[in-house]
Amino acid sequence: MSVMTDTANLMNQPGRIRALRRAVETIADGAAPLVDLCRPYVDGLDHLPRDGRFLLVGNHTQSGTEGLLIPYAVRRELGTLVRPLTDRAFGRMPGPAADLLAACGATVGAPESARELMRHDQPILVFPGGGREIGKFKGEENTLNWRGRAGFARIAAEHDYPIVPAGLIGGDDVYRSFTTRDGAWGRLSAALSSHMAGKPDMAMPLVRGIGPTMIPRPQRMYLRFAEPIDSTRPAGVAADDWAESLKTRTQESLEAVLAQLLQIRAADPYRQLNPLAWRDAVQP
Repeated sequence: MSVMTDTANLMNQPGRIRALRRAVETIADGAAPLVDLCRPYVDGLDHLPRDGRFLLVGNHTQSGTEGLLIPYAVRRELGTLVRPLTDRAFGRMPGPAADLLAACGATVGAPESARELMRHDQPILVFPGGGREIGKFKGEENTLNWRGRAGFARIAAEHDYPIVPAGLIGGDDVYRSFTTRDGAWGRLSAALSSHMAGKPDMAMPLVRGIGPTMIPRPQRMYLRFAEPIDSTRPAGVAADDWAESLKTRTQESLEAVLAQLLQIRAADPYRQLNPLAWRDAVQP
């Protein structure tokens, strides 16, 4: 059994994983000065429950920065390892790659994994949009794609787990799409995705970085943690109805966070990491 799918040992992982985790944490701590040099905008840390018992719900971006910065910010604030729930495909990764992800706290995003982590009051990170939210076609930047994704809310309600929306802006601007979803490439990509993976919503756009190249655009990252949402189901409300309501409230909260961060970024002279504007960077 892959270490990424071993639910029984989520809280008692093999020694090699624990050793690798210590190495990863040492590297992360050593990288703190470099992170500070880039001055990510991080707000709302006071909204994180101090007992570490919460479900972080974030938005995926094309750069994947959110998967690193959210756990980093939480660990730096609370000293707690965040447990990201990943796509099931990661459970089929070769041993060394799976070990590294497990050392970073990740596990395959199955209901039984989430329930086991919640039984042990672990901080969990989930991206309801999954892989389909990563590929942003032109005009889809900084948006959510959660159609049919209410599982996180259902499990949170089962365990009365507070939900903390965590929004990140900047990751969709490192690379920008120059193709549209309803254009020729978008239709072809959707057809290929449907044929090869059975998932037409996993179409991928054509992107570029600086100019016509794939050199990433320098972008400051903006991260905000919103107020926790109480997931406790009221008496007399059906479980499915409550899960859908929780999902809607979480999505609306996260969309509001993204809109707020876009406004903050618009007035920030350091938004493109211009060294001359470092001292004038907008702060929380």
